[in-house]
Amino acid sequence: MTTSIADAVSRFQCSPAFKALDYTRVGASIRCIAARKQCAVFHAKRSFIRNSRAVTCAVQENKTPFDIEQSADDRMEKSVDSIRNNLNTVRTGRANAAILDRIEVEYYGSVTPLKSLANITTPDAQTIIIQPFDKNIIDDVEKAIMSSDLDLMPGNDGNCIRLNIPPLTAERRRDLAKLVSKLGEDGKVALRNVRRDTLRSIGKLKGYSEDEIKSLENNVEKMTLKHTTDVDMVVRKKEDEISKV
Repeated sequence: MTTSIADAVSRFQCSPAFKALDYTRVGASIRCIAARKQCAVFHAKRSFIRNSRAVTCAVQENKTPFDIEQSADDRMEKSVDSIRNNLNTVRTGRANAAILDRIEVEYYGSVTPLKSLANITTPDAQTIIIQPFDKNIIDDVEKAIMSSDLDLMPGNDGNCIRLNIPPLTAERRRDLAKLVSKLGEDGKVALRNVRRDTLRSIGKLKGYSEDEIKSLENNVEKMTLKHTTDVDMVVRKKEDEISKV
């Protein structure tokens, strides 16, 4: 006679062996096994992270003087480019499409730079014309400009947006001059941070003479001075644009 699984389970549950089970201990054993597995996973992850950090440190420690100097120059150049781009977005008394570079518009659920969504032109020294490729977003473009810090009132005719660039007041010129000065100082701070990190990397070099280390440090100082001068020139040029009536 064939015995079903249900009958076998039922008989086992009625047996003395089943009744003698200590469920507290069974549950504790199960929890203990689970805890051990979690602990093993945790230690495996921690070991992986430690090994990854060790590899990263080893790679960094194997940098040559050329690598360190080249990295510093690249980072400083990017800092100067960033300051230059930020200053281009500061409005002066003349029409400049670059002042719209920081304007972003929500397009189909994604925040997108305005310059990717429209054709922007400057037909004369006091006017900027914005023609969205998709006319359905023209109202969104208008709102984005109005909510920005450009202090401009856009004119929307349904097909394009017109921005009239008014002459700067004396008070507005002073405010913009302060903003430009702050952006320039931020750029110099970024350069000093690169210089600090680079000197630390130089201090970790092994197997090079004292003269070689000193020469590399001097190159970093010259590099920092050069890029700092570049920042000063960019700031001065922007201040001149603002001061022109």
